[in-house]
Amino acid sequence: MLGWGAVVALALSRDLLAPPTSAPILITALIAIVAVIVVAAFGVVTQAEALAHRLGDPYGTLILTLSIVLIEVVLISAILLGPGEHPTIARDSVMAVSMIILNLVVGVALVVGGLRRRGRLTVNRRGVGVYLALLVALTVVAFALPKAIGDDGAYSTSQAVVVAVGTLGLYVSFLYRQTGPDADAFREPAAAATPTHPPIGDVWAAHRREILTRITVLVVTAIPIVLLSHDMASLLDDGLGRLGAPAPLAGLLIAAIVFLPESLTAIRAGAAGEMQRVSNLCHGALVSTVGLTIPAVLVIGLVTGQTVVLGESTANLMVLGVSLALSVVTFTARRLTAWHGAAHLLVFAAYGAVLLA
Repeated sequence: MLGWGAVVALALSRDLLAPPTSAPILITALIAIVAVIVVAAFGVVTQAEALAHRLGDPYGTLILTLSIVLIEVVLISAILLGPGEHPTIARDSVMAVSMIILNLVVGVALVVGGLRRRGRLTVNRRGVGVYLALLVALTVVAFALPKAIGDDGAYSTSQAVVVAVGTLGLYVSFLYRQTGPDADAFREPAAAATPTHPPIGDVWAAHRREILTRITVLVVTAIPIVLLSHDMASLLDDGLGRLGAPAPLAGLLIAAIVFLPESLTAIRAGAAGEMQRVSNLCHGALVSTVGLTIPAVLVIGLVTGQTVVLGESTANLMVLGVSLALSVVTFTARRLTAWHGAAHLLVFAAYGAVLLA
């Protein structure tokens, strides 16, 4: 109710908040929006953790991931279908999400979990290996290949068709295997070795009403978070512009707010020593983001005749490559530690330096 009330209030106050807005009103509005988003985020986390406990992994975390990612994809698509030209919105959004998930959220979760658990953090290497293999392939096709063979970072029509079909096909096949034959690969190592959770079909039959209610509450609570984040974009651009901050910084902050529920859930899982759940939330969210966003924007570009620029800058590609390489090193280690998390946080700081350059 608080989230949807804020969405309505922001819509009614659009004229008051239209630039140029006085500094006190701008600051007050931003603080109020962020406060509402944080409260709503904890509501989403409550439902997500209850679903994870009831359904077990990977089903519980997958519901949270797909809910937020699908809403984000719909909003990006709506912007592309709306007035104006936004050729780089998908690239900038997915790149910001990649850096936040691969380095900031994973880094904090590892530091918190490593300090509390002291060398007792492990993951299911089989599942993490699948995530990282997919991320390497998806991000190279999304960001590096169009820079090498595209026209000013944009795929040609034939190239876009091949990439869209291939990316979506890979993601759908992964989703089928993750929720079916290979589900054990995405559970905590102890749970995968000795299953203690009832089969998903039995859980659904016994708790159908509770599961549907919690999914509904989760989605209805998550939608205002995404709507408020995108509505506050112009306010944030205005405020950062007055401070002389670079424009891409606003995109990074908005991406961080959109994925706040998932980030909080992952950090709490890290504190509990559930590192496979951290991987499911972080790596799974990024696989879903790239696997759904890239095909969606390419198809929209083909249908509407818009140019969709995906090719990244050399500096960003370098940071992304280091992030993926570090993720491989971290999650193939016998024991995960706070030092691994510190390394990820350093790479995120380097990304921040690239934005400010």
